Amino acid sequence: MERELANPAQRYVLYQYPECPFCARVRTFLAERGIDLPLRDTLRDPTAFRELLRGGGRATVPCLRIENSEGEVRWLYESADIIDYFRLRTASGAER
Repeated sequence: MERELANPAQRYVLYQYPECPFCARVRTFLAERGIDLPLRDTLRDPTAFRELLRGGGRATVPCLRIENSEGEVRWLYESADIIDYFRLRTASGAER
């Protein structure tokens, strides 16, 4: 069951690659919460890698691209920060 986010007007993309343990941590968290996001593989998709560098300024993954309803974009790095971001924004809030 997909969990509702507190602000469904936001659009998300997770820049990552399958072998990255920090990326796996974020993907596991999202899967456990039923949060489905588009994933961009920065190792196998050169376009995704360029988007990450151009937008976020760093090649580090995981990185969450957050776009609000006004088209403003924010780039959030660090697995723990990404997990905390979604933990605070899921409709049910805190951990069980």
